[in-house]
Amino acid sequence: MVETSARLLQLLSLLQIRREWTGQDLAARLEVTERTVRRDIGKLRTLGYPINASPGVAGGYQLGAGAALPPLLLDDNEAVAVALGLATMAVGPVAGIGEASVRALAKLEQVLPARLRPKFAALKTSISTIAGPASEVDPEALTALSTGIAARRVLEFDYQASDGAATRRFVEPYRLVDAGPRWYVVCWDLGRTDWRTFRVDRLTSIPRQRQRFVPRPLPAADLAGYVQQAITRSPYRYDLQVRIHAPLPVVAERLGSSTAQLSGDGGATVVRMGWDSLDDPLAELAAFGWDFEIVAPAALRDAARAMAQRLGHAAG
Repeated sequence: MVETSARLLQLLSLLQIRREWTGQDLAARLEVTERTVRRDIGKLRTLGYPINASPGVAGGYQLGAGAALPPLLLDDNEAVAVALGLATMAVGPVAGIGEASVRALAKLEQVLPARLRPKFAALKTSISTIAGPASEVDPEALTALSTGIAARRVLEFDYQASDGAATRRFVEPYRLVDAGPRWYVVCWDLGRTDWRTFRVDRLTSIPRQRQRFVPRPLPAADLAGYVQQAITRSPYRYDLQVRIHAPLPVVAERLGSSTAQLSGDGGATVVRMGWDSLDDPLAELAAFGWDFEIVAPAALRDAARAMAQRLGHAAG
């Protein structure tokens, strides 16, 4: 009986870590026959776990959603990671999640094994979070977007642009990106027939699912980098590139990922950023105190010469 119970727990753990398993794969991992796997699946179902089965060569077993949450099986590292994640979300930008995170964290701390409590306490006390300015995001919107991405469903939602214009969008969603103070979703906009990046906090309605879609080739292999470029360079009049004579870690402390794209170049740092003026970025770069050279555009070099002349006259 003990061996069977241990095997059932192991089977449940496997079903939780992967979306779908074939009977053959489960049998190999558990070192039993496929018949035993089928019997154990039946026992889990009698305990209330909704396990779906699809027939055929490509079929398999999948842990479904039930009316109530079943117990989760977490190893030591997973338990600590979940606890730290809940502690972080308590001050995150998702509306209504803070209080729920505190409640869930309290429940998890009650059942943490004694051997994990010192480790979690040490990590929790050594990490501080500064809750910067952020636009609150409706957790229902995030859930609807992620569900649409997983199900490959066209989504319909109302959106308010930066200029205040209200529009209704029909999109194929592909990826949610957490950019720190804001969430973004990368989509193919069916109305504009082009790729678009939307701020989730600007959705004015919960996305509604429509028909399924066939995935398109992505606009970039790294969609997080694609979003960073979209929010730091693309919306602006000038696309600037400078080479700062300072190491990447030093520059990164002053210029965040939501402001510029940074890349190391030996002991220097290449900075790419968007601005609507030329004098403002020159003044900011000069105020940092680093030596730098202008790579592009040529207009930025002309603006630097004009500014140097004005400053020279001001200095007498």
